[in-house]
Amino acid sequence: MKKMTLNSVIKSQRKNDPDFDKHYQRELLINEVSKMVIALRNSAHFTQAELAHRAGTTQPVIARLESGTDHRIPSLSLLSRIAAASHAALHISFNKVKSTK
Repeated sequence: MKKMTLNSVIKSQRKNDPDFDKHYQRELLINEVSKMVIALRNSAHFTQAELAHRAGTTQPVIARLESGTDHRIPSLSLLSRIAAASHAALHISFNKVKSTK
């Protein structure tokens, strides 16, 4: 029996199902933003409540964003306010990726 890894299943699904690939890319983005916000907040030594107050939002918004389970992608406005509140700059870029096909 051929050994299958999670990575090989994901690669196969992404290659054969454009809808799966779209959702997978969205989840990767949400998770990456989550990790970046957590790292930024921790480096600024803020609690979620402190960051929320400084960014003009609420602690539950920061908690949802950091959890990575919210299926909404945060607005550029919110990310910009979080960056400014943490004395950081927000940079957005497009990077070429290898085709999975």
